[in-house]
Amino acid sequence: MKRNPVNPMLPPPYNKMSAAELDAEVERFDKDSPEGNLLTPAEKARHRRAKRRVGRPVVGKGAERITITMERGLLRAADIFARKQNMSRSELIANGIRQAMRMKKAG
Repeated sequence: MKRNPVNPMLPPPYNKMSAAELDAEVERFDKDSPEGNLLTPAEKARHRRAKRRVGRPVVGKGAERITITMERGLLRAADIFARKQNMSRSELIANGIRQAMRMKKAG
């Protein structure tokens, strides 16, 4: 039983092609790629921005993730307070640590 080709649009296997068929097939890929123009400074800046990694912006020396244990009721109250002050939980904790350190230096 003769099998039909999977895709009749594909060229036959290269090892079964004649030299003329092979030359015609290879000729498609021998063409030079089109010349491009250099990027303008605005396009270069846009390209640099596009290549940048996404994520949070670096604040200070960057951020580090930590794990702490806190009583659930205190954490709930802290989250409510932070939400009312339009800040994140991390900002609230960082501000509290800064304030504690200032008080220790002053006292």
